[in-house]
Amino acid sequence: MDAHRTRQGIIFAFIAYLIWGIAPAYFKLIRQVPADEILTHRVIWSFFFMLVLLSVSRSWGDVWRVLAQPKKVGMLLITALLVGGNWLIFIWAINHDHILEASLGYFINPLVNVVLGMLFLRERFRSLQWFAVALAFAGVLVQVWLFGSVPIIAIGLSLTFAFYGLLRKKIGVDSQTGMLIETLWLLPVAGVYLFFIANSPTSNLAANPWSLDLMLMAAGIITTIPLLFFTAAAARLKLSTLGFFQYLGPTLMFLLAVVFYGETVHPSQLITFGFIWVGLLFFIGDALYTQGRLRRGRSGHSAA
Repeated sequence: MDAHRTRQGIIFAFIAYLIWGIAPAYFKLIRQVPADEILTHRVIWSFFFMLVLLSVSRSWGDVWRVLAQPKKVGMLLITALLVGGNWLIFIWAINHDHILEASLGYFINPLVNVVLGMLFLRERFRSLQWFAVALAFAGVLVQVWLFGSVPIIAIGLSLTFAFYGLLRKKIGVDSQTGMLIETLWLLPVAGVYLFFIANSPTSNLAANPWSLDLMLMAAGIITTIPLLFFTAAAARLKLSTLGFFQYLGPTLMFLLAVVFYGETVHPSQLITFGFIWVGLLFFIGDALYTQGRLRRGRSGHSAA
């Protein structure tokens, strides 16, 4: 049974990160729509899609329990702003041909998570983790020092997503309930902006081709489906095992940018990517070594 659940978890994790990795292709298809408009559609349709999912899974009891806790609901406002900011930066980056820098942000993210874990969760750094973080920091500094450019998109994506993950971990709300309440917080602003403020050739849904409206509605599916697969994978896999899949998404983004969308890797980016990739190799090596040592320790204890 454990082996079967593990295989299921691996499949679910692969699907989740595969969708996240190729998501830029979807946003490229609707690049004629301004990023702020796409964000409003992402919020609105994600909310309604979550209503359907919660009704089908009959999970409304979880929602009412969280809504009865004002502190958690208030914290979910903060996570809503963080994830909304992350979505906006990501969409803007894709639609303005900065997929490479977006992928850099998600390569940096695991290392930012380690730093936040030390600062806020009292987790201890191992020496190779320190070295990996130092290499990533050095890569960004080299880009700033030699080329005078700051990878703002990458830093913005990694920080918003890392703080989002940290707060969601501390709040302790399941993904479906959390996303419903987060999108509920953002829904009034998104609705007012789309229907009363936005003024672009695509802001009037009634005047759009039906194919474009369907693509915009699909933003809810693109947002929620990988999250549900990720949640299912997290329930079946060890966190350390799940962590290795997180590099699939930015790797696919990197390949999409270079192979399909013709983005050029500039020298400054290449140096920064090099530092961070080497740092990630040390980070992964440390995780594998630590897992192996723990496994051997448990085997020796069982034998004794």
